[in-house]
Formats: sequence, structure tokens, C-alpha cells
Amino acid sequence: MDFKDIIKQLGERVSRLKEQIQTEEATKNAFIMPFIQALGYDVFNPLEVMPEFTSDIGIKKGEKVDYAILKDTVPVILIECKWWGTNLNLFDSQLLRYFHTSKAKFGLLSNGIQFRFYTDLVEANKMDEKPFLEFDITNIKEQQINELKKFHKSYFDINAIFSSASELKYMNEIKSILGVQFNTPSEEFVRYFVSSVYQGRATEKVLTQFTEIVKKSYTQFINDVISERLKTALQQENQKEEEQAKLESELQKDDSGIITTQEELEAYFIVKSILHNTLDSSRIFYRDFPNTFAVLVDDSIRQLICKFYFNKENKKEIGLIDESKKEQRFEIKTLDDIYTYSDRLCNTAKKFIKP
Repeated sequence: MDFKDIIKQLGERVSRLKEQIQTEEATKNAFIMPFIQALGYDVFNPLEVMPEFTSDIGIKKGEKVDYAILKDTVPVILIECKWWGTNLNLFDSQLLRYFHTSKAKFGLLSNGIQFRFYTDLVEANKMDEKPFLEFDITNIKEQQINELKKFHKSYFDINAIFSSASELKYMNEIKSILGVQFNTPSEEFVRYFVSSVYQGRATEKVLTQFTEIVKKSYTQFINDVISERLKTALQQENQKEEEQAKLESELQKDDSGIITTQEELEAYFIVKSILHNTLDSSRIFYRDFPNTFAVLVDDSIRQLICKFYFNKENKKEIGLIDESKKEQRFEIKTLDDIYTYSDRLCNTAKKFIKP
């Protein structure tokens, strides 16, 4: 299961269980700790994840943040948790105080549903008032998952995250401004379009008229963009289905009178040996057709690993299926050349691993 699937699964878990979670401690155990684990950290190893991390604030000693993720014994992420029903806007200043007294570069405020990541873009060692990354884990978007993945233990790089945090922060603020302007355009915003397309004087009546025109234009523009993308996606899907149907038709041709050669069998066993650590060998089959020799999973023409072409003027070729389900042919001088494509064969076979 890849990172995206893990996060999606956690979001489903949160949606399913939240009504039964009544305390902050239960929120930590049910939502926050699994989230930290999803980032690749061992929540039971205090050298990686320190619960109740002490963060003294001025004369107030013994102040504790809920979790600190450590790297080489130094805190890099401080995590402050609240009950899932809590309004996080009331507690960002609390995390700010902890941040100021530690060496951590990032702060996370969460109630198990809303996750807000902070850093110090505006002033060094002082946490920004606004998060640079914010998402609802029950409705997380693809791009947000990609940004979150940068915090995974396997990819964590303080400098890389910090450099992208600035862009993220400003993009979020710009999107927020655009959302407001397109719902309730300001006079200044409307005037910009009036000056660009209208030849007369921008009277109060004209501005009122153009306020509605701007809103309608924006809505139509977004609808046009969505329609065009759906049209393109549909065309690509239809093309894939046509190619799949063509492939199945080719493999379903009458195979009567066909003699499987020793060379084809040797190729089959080479593929089988390549895949021995990827798939159970009992699931790997072959079928011999008039012009091709196919290696399949579960003897299904829909689960094609590769094809061989050995009967054309003694020229040997292997046909591999790419990500878009298109076949690519490569010439092989000897059967040993099949090993050259081990990685691609294994990657294709992984698609057919049963959960």
C-alpha cells in the first residue's frame, strides 16, 4: 500500500470513528498517533517520537507539547493536539509559544481532522500566524498528499520543505483572495475588467452591471475548463479501451494447429524465474497463438505480462506493456536478453498482486 492509500484509509477511519471519540486523549490515540505512523515514524520509540515534550516558556517551567518528532535527538516537528470537535483557531498562539522556545523548524496543530503545518517564513525563529499547509484528512486532495509526503521520514528534508513552504503559503493566500473576489467581487476588481473591455465611463450603474457579468464570466470559464478536461480524459479512456479490445481480440484468435517451440518454453521459464520473488509461480501461465506467445497471470488475457515474437524471419522480439497499456516491442538477440527487462516485467506483475 503506497502513501496515498494509507492517508486515504486513515481519512476514512477518522470519518467512521469520530462520533465515538469524546476526549483529547482518545483523539491522540485513534487519529494522531496513526497519522504519525503513516509518516513513517515509530510512535513507540522516544528517540523518534517524544510524547509530552518539555518546552519551557520564559519563567513558566515544565510546559509540554503533546509530541515532538526528533532527528538526531533534536526536535524538528512539534505537534499540538486537540479533541476533534475543537476549533483550532483558539489554539494556534499556544503552539507559537512552544515553537519560539525550541529548535524545531515546523509546528503542527491538529484535532485529528484538520491539520495545520507552520514554519517561520516571516521572521526567523518565530512561527508564522498562518499555516503554509492545511488540509482536512477526511477530504484531502491529491496535491496536499504530495506536499504531506515531504514530511515522511524517508523523504524528510528541512531545506527542501522550507523552500517550498513559501510558495505554498502564498498560493493558498492568493486562492483565498480569488475565492472571495469571484463570489463577491470588490469594486477595484470589477474596475480592472471594466477598464479592459468597456469603452465608456465607469459609472455606478456600469459597475453594478459588470459585477454580475464578472461573476457569470468566471463561472462559465471554470465550466469550460472542466468540460474540456473531462472531454480529454474521456477520449484517452476510450483510446485505452480500444487498444485493450484490440489486444484481447489478437490473443483470442484460433490457436488450432499451433506447435509450441522449445525456444518459446525457455522464454516462458526465464520470465517465470524473473518473477519468482514477485508472484506465486502457480499464477503464471502461457498461451501460444499464431503470431505471438503470451505470458499471463491466472491464465487471463486481461492480465498480460509480456509477449514474444519468434516466428518472423528468425527475428526475436519481446513485447512489454507500458503504464498506458500500450505495447512496446524490443529486439532480443538471445533469450538471455530477457533478463535485461527484469525490472519492467516485475513492475507489470506487481499490478496483479492480490491484496
